Amino acid sequence: MKPGEIHEIHEIPLTAYGRASSVPSPVNRMMTDFALDFRDGIDINLGVGYVNERTIPRKLIEEAQRAVLANPKQYRVALNYGGSKGSPNLIESIRRYHLNNRIKGLDEGILDEKEIIIGPNGATSLLDGVARLVEPGIVITTDPTYYIYCNLLLRTGFQILAVPEDDRGIRTDLLRELIEALDEGRRREIRFVYIVTVNNPTSTILTNERRRELVRIVTELSVDLNKRIPIIFDKAYEDLIHDPDCTKPESGFRNDDMGLVYEVGTLSKVLAPALRIGYMIGPPGVFMRAMVQRTNDVGFSAPLITQEIASYILDHHIKGQIEKVRAGYRERAVAVRAFLDETLGSFVSGCTGGRAGFYYYLTFDEGIRTDTGSRLYHFLTRATGDPDLDGPPGARKPRVTYLPGEFCVHRGGGMVEVGRRQMRLSYGFEELSRIEEAIWYLREGVDYACRG
Repeated sequence: MKPGEIHEIHEIPLTAYGRASSVPSPVNRMMTDFALDFRDGIDINLGVGYVNERTIPRKLIEEAQRAVLANPKQYRVALNYGGSKGSPNLIESIRRYHLNNRIKGLDEGILDEKEIIIGPNGATSLLDGVARLVEPGIVITTDPTYYIYCNLLLRTGFQILAVPEDDRGIRTDLLRELIEALDEGRRREIRFVYIVTVNNPTSTILTNERRRELVRIVTELSVDLNKRIPIIFDKAYEDLIHDPDCTKPESGFRNDDMGLVYEVGTLSKVLAPALRIGYMIGPPGVFMRAMVQRTNDVGFSAPLITQEIASYILDHHIKGQIEKVRAGYRERAVAVRAFLDETLGSFVSGCTGGRAGFYYYLTFDEGIRTDTGSRLYHFLTRATGDPDLDGPPGARKPRVTYLPGEFCVHRGGGMVEVGRRQMRLSYGFEELSRIEEAIWYLREGVDYACRG
C-alpha cells in the first residue's frame, strides 16, 4: 500500500449471535446508564431490579467467610478452583434447605431422584447454558416475557411463542389452542417451555393448578412428538412471596412422571447478588451432564469461596434471614401500593404485583404512553427540551428510571400495543421516601403527557 493510500480494513467476522450482540440489549443499556450516569441522592431508580441494600446480610457474610477459612477440613481449598458440578457442601445445603422449607409435594424420595448443580455465575448463567446446549427452535413462555432471557434466546436463534397471562399466571387454555394451531412441522420445532413462577416483570404468581396443568400439557406434547420437551420453572422470586394470604407453591416435580421438569433457583434475592449463586435441580442424564460441562467450559465453577459462604449461611442462618427479607419487602409493598393508589389511581387501568418480589407492573389508560419515545419518558428523563421542566444544562432536575413495557412484551406477540402503556416499577432499591418522591414526579409526568 502506498503512503497516503486509504485501504479498507474489514471488521472481525462474527457469528450470527455475535452480530446480534453487537447491538446492546435494552437491559444492557439500562444497567450501563445506571452505573455510569446515575446521580446518587438526586436521581431515583425504580427501573433497574437491584435488591434492597438493607436485605443484604453483611455481618452474616463476614461471619461465614471467617468460618469457612477457619475450617479447611470441611470447606476444602475454598480459595482455589472448584468442581464443575458445584461445591458438595452447597449442594447438600440446598437439598436440606428445600426439604426444611417444606415446598409442597417435595420430599426426600423425589429429591433423591434428582441432581443439583451450581451455575458458573448465578441463575442467568444456567439459563444461558440452556440456550447454548439446546438446538434452536421454538420456546414457549409467558407474555409479558422475562425480557433479559428472551432477548438472549432471540439472539441465539430461537423463536418465542409468548402466551398471555391472567391473574393466575400463563393462560394454559390459550397455550393449548396455540399448540393445536401449529402444523406438525412447527410443533416439532418446540424445544422447551420456560416459565418464571413469579413473573418478571408483572410479579404474577403462578398458581399450583396452572403449574400442574403446564406439566400435563408438556407431558402430552412429549408423548405426541415422541421426544422430551423440558419445562424449566425459574423460581427466582418464590422465596420472596411475602403476602401471608398466598398459597404455598408446590414443586413441579410432584406431577412429573417423565422427567421433564427442571427447576432453576437463586440465592441472589435472599442473600446477595454478588455471591453469584444459581442452581438447577433436575433428573440426571445427558442434559444435566452437558450443563456441567458448560460450567467447566466457561470457568470451571462459580467462585468456591462464595459457594461455601452461601452453604454456611444456609446451614446456620437462612430461616431468620428469609423472614427478615420477606418482612422488609412486605412493608415496602403495602406502602408503595398506597402511594400509587393515592397519586396515580385515576390514570391506571391495571396494576399487578405487590404480593411477591419487589415489582409493580402498571397499565395506564388509553392515551398515556410509557415507551422511550413518549412524552412521559422524556419528562422523567428530563429530555423534553423545556429548561423549566428539565433544569439547566449540567444541573438537570431529578430523573426517574423505570422499565418501559415495550421492552417486556414479545415484539412478535399480541401485546405490543398495550406494552406501550405499561411500565415496571421496582420498590426494591430505593428507600420509601425516595419512592414516594418518584411517584409524585411520575404524576407530574402523566399530567405533562396528558397535555400533549
